[in-house]
Amino acid sequence: MAIYRYTFYKSPNIGIFVKANDSVVLVPHGFAETKGEKLAEYLQVREAHASIAGTRLLGPMSVMNNNGILLPSIASDEEMESIRQATQLKVERANSKFTAIGNLVAANDNGAVASPLLKGELDHQLRDVLGVPAHTMAIGGFVQTGSMITATNVGAGVTPRATEEEVRMVSEVLQVPAEPVTVNGGMPFPSSGIVANSKSVIVGTLTSGPELIMMSRVFQA
Repeated sequence: MAIYRYTFYKSPNIGIFVKANDSVVLVPHGFAETKGEKLAEYLQVREAHASIAGTRLLGPMSVMNNNGILLPSIASDEEMESIRQATQLKVERANSKFTAIGNLVAANDNGAVASPLLKGELDHQLRDVLGVPAHTMAIGGFVQTGSMITATNVGAGVTPRATEEEVRMVSEVLQVPAEPVTVNGGMPFPSSGIVANSKSVIVGTLTSGPELIMMSRVFQA
């Protein structure tokens, strides 16, 4: 397993534009083919181009594991079918008024940690589509729970603003080791600058050496 630095649209916040699991990486339509192929090579997956609600914001607008994908209610039928065909996964619209559901839910193949804002309204869909039970909690006083965690099937990076008890609970729910990490030179929102699966980790180009060491420990890279 390895860690790579990467920039996307000249931004180190790569997690905003990319979503990945252990078999596919979603990149926005129009993204340079050679760069998309490089991402896929790093993650050891195939590449698929997508949009969600007409945007390139694939990270915040989706919740994804190896079983399925939840998209916001404003995703079009064409986008859903395209993602379904490209990933061969179960794809559904989330029954929620919130659109940036990726900022509200973090999931792997063992469990999901969901924002209190959702009030349990996605628990049934997380079970049916992603095949995992959900646990509702804020992280470090923030209700944007998905922004605070980057989860894979080998580890979970959690914002350093989380308490020890919250980190322990994330580890328990996702059934993987969890540790505090920052990205891009101190950014406390891991999902904004990390794209990871069970094989590799890709981080924004501003990520420091000490941050890479923290990530290699938690993601076993």
